Amino acid sequence: MSSYFSHPSVDPVDLEVFRNRCAAIAEEMGAALGRSALSANIKERRDFSCALFDAQGRMVAQAAHIPVHLGAMPRSVEAALAQFTLAAGDVVLLNDPYLGGTHLPDLTTVAPVYAGPTLVGYTATRAHHADVGGMTPGSMPMSREVYQEGLIIPPTLLARGGVPDEAIIRLICRNSRTPDERRGDLAAQLACHRVGAQRLAELAERHGPAWVAQRMDALLAYGERHMRAVIAAVPDGTYAFEDVLDNDGVNPDPLIICVRIDIRGDGAIVDFEGTAPQCRGPLNAPRAVTESAVLYCFRCLGPPDMPLSAGAFAPLDIRIPSGSILAPNPPAAVAGGNVETAQRVVDVVFGALAQALPDRIPAASAGTMNNWTFGGMTADGTPFAYYETLGGGMGARPTLPGLSGVQVHMTNTLNTPVEALERQFPLIVRRYGLRRGSGGMGRTRGGDGLVREVEFRAPVTVSLLTERRVYAPYGLHGGAAGLRGRNVMLRNGEERLLPGKTTIEMYPGDVLRIETPGGGGFGSS
Repeated sequence: MSSYFSHPSVDPVDLEVFRNRCAAIAEEMGAALGRSALSANIKERRDFSCALFDAQGRMVAQAAHIPVHLGAMPRSVEAALAQFTLAAGDVVLLNDPYLGGTHLPDLTTVAPVYAGPTLVGYTATRAHHADVGGMTPGSMPMSREVYQEGLIIPPTLLARGGVPDEAIIRLICRNSRTPDERRGDLAAQLACHRVGAQRLAELAERHGPAWVAQRMDALLAYGERHMRAVIAAVPDGTYAFEDVLDNDGVNPDPLIICVRIDIRGDGAIVDFEGTAPQCRGPLNAPRAVTESAVLYCFRCLGPPDMPLSAGAFAPLDIRIPSGSILAPNPPAAVAGGNVETAQRVVDVVFGALAQALPDRIPAASAGTMNNWTFGGMTADGTPFAYYETLGGGMGARPTLPGLSGVQVHMTNTLNTPVEALERQFPLIVRRYGLRRGSGGMGRTRGGDGLVREVEFRAPVTVSLLTERRVYAPYGLHGGAAGLRGRNVMLRNGEERLLPGKTTIEMYPGDVLRIETPGGGGFGSS
């Protein structure tokens, strides 16, 4: 395993101030992106992430955005820098899931930061665009290969010397059902890079590029030291666990995910041998997504202010079978791997760690992002497309109940307010609230899921990509499982239970009700 320990010493107080300044730059980038974006998914739901990287492309700081984005983003930065030597004002765009991307709607942009002639570092953003083409509106289809999911973008120069490439922007917009949104959201990503570049360049111009580089090296070592301390606090041993995904949306059989964690001193081997081979449906998770989920789990064992840099990966030896659902070979479909399979990776890693730390690890949370997308045409011929994830129940904690109706683990987005939904799209929200009693019983109870019920006022194509509809979120130490989720269509007063993964045509007056899973309970009641 690599190490970042070889670096000049930096005063701890000085380093802490520098760490927070870098995190503040990433946060300010996010604020600029959210304020200036056009789509509801980015503006309202905050489905984006921002981070800073050093001159070698190693992540040194991030905003408190979306874990699955941030843990996988370094692979995209690595791919971008392998393709281009970037000058001031250049911006690389990519979304290829086999080059560090998560799924195609997540467009990643990478830009260099210079102080005079000296490269200081890079800024990176990842934002979920509500439609990038593909089989169905929202670009989260029941696909069987990645080509069906939308436009695949390898590392491509979106801007040169500060000037956006209009041909590239037109190409992306032409492949989207909502081109105006794509143009607006891409402009927002470019704008937030200018904010990040200005702030980081100001820091380098004030103190010197060498001063910044020294502290970035120290942050990498600092992140490694913290992660090694976290792992050292876990008792040595081997801990194994397995759980399943309901199905891949094509075949009805469950997909097993196995993990074995070997803790030895301040290092950990996380081995997924025995996990199901890659599947026909869109539940394959790119390797970077799986790595991101593992990093998230171990980071959760640390204190709230634990720094997270590329150094945190150093103590983790993550072994993933090639050709499995956790490291598929192209052209496997991956739309749901980022949002659903990543959640189950968290469940199995925490299930294993619960054996080592029974008084710290919570029961399983909802275990799904409850993805739903819809799109169509308004009466005047204007296209629309929408994507949303829904919260669920948090797993019960050893001494506290789980929270209800929250986004858990690998997601960290907001919901879209009812007012915004009804203003922008032809629908009425008939119900939105907690699914009372859906949390598992136990000494401490699991949190309750949500109910979202909408009535459409125009013909729409709806896609559902949801999990925990067959296999419930597990309880721990005698706690009961949380209730499974349910997807229901109401048409002409009759209820029809929908599969967890499906695409369906709905018409004016039809109602879609999504009931999300509750969290598992903890301990015997």
